[in-house]
This record gives sequence, structure tokens and C-alpha cells, in this order.
Amino acid sequence: MSDSDLMQLYSRRILALTTAIPHLGRLEVFDGTSMRRSPQCGSSVTVFLTLKDGRIADFAQEVRACALGQASAAVLGGAVIGRSREEIAQARDALSAMLKQAGDPPAPPFAELETLVPAREYPNRHTSIMLAWDATLEAWDKAVETT
Repeated sequence: MSDSDLMQLYSRRILALTTAIPHLGRLEVFDGTSMRRSPQCGSSVTVFLTLKDGRIADFAQEVRACALGQASAAVLGGAVIGRSREEIAQARDALSAMLKQAGDPPAPPFAELETLVPAREYPNRHTSIMLAWDATLEAWDKAVETT
């Protein structure tokens, strides 16, 4: 990977997202939790959430990931409260398609994931980018199982 490729991949927009990840930490009381880890790079994200009336009422995340994984978690954290499982799953699927098949970026409120378009060329980073999304959906499913 050339220096110019790295500069594009870790653009200022991506790095800015990494400095302001919403909802960092843990919830003391939660309905569901999930930890997802990338075996390729060791990045991990743990999500805690509570549900109310079919929507995310509270959310926290512990993010130990590369800049791309952190940026993805930041966009998720910025808009996750009040979302349904279907909204999270649609955004997750759109993000995956954007990375793998050059699809369109997810729609608002997750449109800032467009920042990660340069990562298309680096499939070894895709798992880290998807961690927060996969953990959120798994935490949701676990919350539903226990109720």
C-alpha cells in the first residue's frame, strides 16, 4: 500500500469521526449485549443496548478498533437511539454492499458512512468496519430472546 493510498484511506473526515465516538462505555443495566471481534486484525466492539417499544432506547459501545472501525462505530452511535432493528439492518446491509459491490452509501441518518468509500479497495478492513453493526444486531437479537 502506497503512502498516497494510506492518506486517502485515513482521510481527515475518517480521523475526525474517530475522535468523537458517541455512547462510549458500558450500560449498567441492559437488555442485550454482544462482542464481535475481527480475527484478521484483532479489532473488537462490544455493544450494550436497551429496547423500548421496538426501538433502541439506550446504547453504549466499547470500541477497540482501527480508525476505520472507529469511524463506522461513530456514525452508528450518532444515530442509533430511537432506531428499529429493521433500520439498523438496512443500514448495515447498505454499508456492506457499498464496501463489496460499489453500492450506494446508506441513507440518512447513516449517510456519513460515505466517508468509508475509500475502504472498498481494502477488503481486509471490511470486517472491522462492520463490527459495530453486527454487534448491535446480535445484541438486539439477544435482548429479544431474553424477554
